[in-house]
Amino acid sequence: MGIYTSFAANLLFPLHEKLKKHSTLTVKRDLERSQWLKPEEILALQLARLREFLTQCALHVPYYHDLFRSLDFDPKNIRAISDLGRLPLLTKDIIRSEFDRLRSRLPEPVRLFSTTGSTGDPLRFNISKTRVSHDVAAKWRATRWWDVDIGDREMVIWSSPIELTRQDRLKQLRDRLLRSKLLPSSAMSQADMDRFIADIRSFRPTMLFGYPSSMTLIAQRAEQQGIRLSDLGIKVAFCTAERLYPQQADVLQRVFGCPVANGYGGRDSGFIAHACPQGGMHITAEDIIVEVVDEHGQSSPPGVPGEVVVTHLYSTGFPFVRYRNGDVAVLEEGQCACGRGLPLLKEVHGRTNDVLLAADGSIVLAIAIAMVLRDMPGVNGFKVIQETLLHCRLQLVTDTSFRQQASESTIRAAFRARLGEGVQLDIEYLDAIAAEPSGKYRYVVSKVSQHQAGRVGATSN
Repeated sequence: MGIYTSFAANLLFPLHEKLKKHSTLTVKRDLERSQWLKPEEILALQLARLREFLTQCALHVPYYHDLFRSLDFDPKNIRAISDLGRLPLLTKDIIRSEFDRLRSRLPEPVRLFSTTGSTGDPLRFNISKTRVSHDVAAKWRATRWWDVDIGDREMVIWSSPIELTRQDRLKQLRDRLLRSKLLPSSAMSQADMDRFIADIRSFRPTMLFGYPSSMTLIAQRAEQQGIRLSDLGIKVAFCTAERLYPQQADVLQRVFGCPVANGYGGRDSGFIAHACPQGGMHITAEDIIVEVVDEHGQSSPPGVPGEVVVTHLYSTGFPFVRYRNGDVAVLEEGQCACGRGLPLLKEVHGRTNDVLLAADGSIVLAIAIAMVLRDMPGVNGFKVIQETLLHCRLQLVTDTSFRQQASESTIRAAFRARLGEGVQLDIEYLDAIAAEPSGKYRYVVSKVSQHQAGRVGATSN
């Protein structure tokens, strides 16, 4: 650790958090100890916190006070994490309709937050200082797994309009002191990307952080232009906010000459999980309980995809209890080779409407289509839009090496094999794939599975 990094991580940032009345430093120290506990010890810690958290919800949050009474549910009698299954799922519609009754009556200050609404349904909610401290500390712990720390040069490649509109002078000064630089990647023309590449070479970051799609576009542009980025000393590229595809990780590793670390979380859900150098996707189990459920709201076993349900144990002020965040993931059994006792996610497949449905109604993960297109010569970008069970549109960005007749035949065969023989596929050729209003790039959008996800919420509550 360099002298300035040590100053920023040990003095400057803790002072910043203390002035904001956050307990981030204390929480981070606790997390760095608890990660080495045995799995059963972490589970016991989690269970004790769950009882305490839900007891506070019953006492101080009108919505949960009434809900627990109607269900004859006493948090003090919880004996296992599975007892959470007695409670209904929390949906975005419930948060909207019960917003005032979901706020704690305790005087802890809260801030109003919102999601970017990448699925067309932005959500407003409150976050307390307690929860902010835990989310920041969890991210801090995870970055240290990769031998990087606060104060190391960080290049943030971001395009969310929420962050881009919050760059006031005070935040700019803080970022400058902590050596964090923002590249506002909401526009990705060739001129924009050339400027980003020059900025990266000039700044020489220790770490990259941002959307995998944006970072991949920049990396591909640098490679096309013959500009080397693997000699800058970048230690790791942290990817978040979107599904990280294997082909993207391959490009980032090759061009930036560093490993890729996948992080998973959200403004609503918190800092859920992060990859370590040994490959385990560790759940922040001290703060968050992650369930994976089927279409009936019942727990799915490890290895089986299902919808993510989150209980944030430190979402004081505005509790998130069994919250359906709209993602699909897979839990993993066992323990990571790194020795941490934290439970693991095997895969994160993205939003519920990033999952295709076959003609018979079975789930088809986006990676099944992406793998076909990834290795096809001349394909530089794609987006699958499932209009109905029997009709899909495929948007393609190609170059001169693309062999249209042969490639289209291969693509159509792959879609039929995975989605059903009767599925109609329309192929459209574009100059570029447009980003969502949130700034993210979504490669699969299923209007069918989005409708199905709504039905899950209706039957689970």
